[in-house]
Amino acid sequence: MDAPKKIGILGGTFDPPHLGHLKLATHFSKLLHLDELLLIPSGEPWQKDSSITSAEIRFQMTEAAGTDLARAFLYLEIPTQIGIDRIEIDRAGPSYTLDTVKALRDRFGPQVSLTWLMGADTLFNLPTWNSWDQLLSYVNFAVASRPQHALSMEMGAEIKSLLSQHQTIDAGALEKSLFGHIYIDNSLAVDLSSTHLRNQLKSVSRSSIGSEQIPSRTLEIITNLGLYK
Repeated sequence: MDAPKKIGILGGTFDPPHLGHLKLATHFSKLLHLDELLLIPSGEPWQKDSSITSAEIRFQMTEAAGTDLARAFLYLEIPTQIGIDRIEIDRAGPSYTLDTVKALRDRFGPQVSLTWLMGADTLFNLPTWNSWDQLLSYVNFAVASRPQHALSMEMGAEIKSLLSQHQTIDAGALEKSLFGHIYIDNSLAVDLSSTHLRNQLKSVSRSSIGSEQIPSRTLEIITNLGLYK
């Protein structure tokens, strides 16, 4: 039997996209042998405040980051195809992840492996999402942990229960599974956050931000449009 096509999904506000996003995308694209990776900027992120950058500009920044990511994949010989998807921006109303994974499942069909990529903080925050307990009926989760952090001490009872039912210690299981598995990877250290970078861009240390924090093409858009001042 042929292995299913493997599609990874990295969603987020991307306000702005940063090297942490790209490191996570690169790591899991290689580890999970993804055929395709979708970067999905949220349209109306209902858990964020009203000061968020407009969806179209965030989409533009994510496209720019995707171009840098594609160049990195070419250099690293990672064959994963990259797409920047407007699914949440073009859908009216709050951007609920459940609506997105349902639509992607309808788009790609039942025989494709869909894996949502996230950091450990997102996993811990999952119970605050709309209908979060239904997500694994449509996708797998690939989670980037934080080294030297005791995850079991930081996660709530609901996530511990979720892991007891769905966690696998074999990354290969996500390649074979269409949905329903959680894999936690302990080898990737991602320390950047969009909130921290926005605060830095608003401060006197703005000029110290470089391409080791924000992708160069994204940083160019931020500079040209005078964002986050």
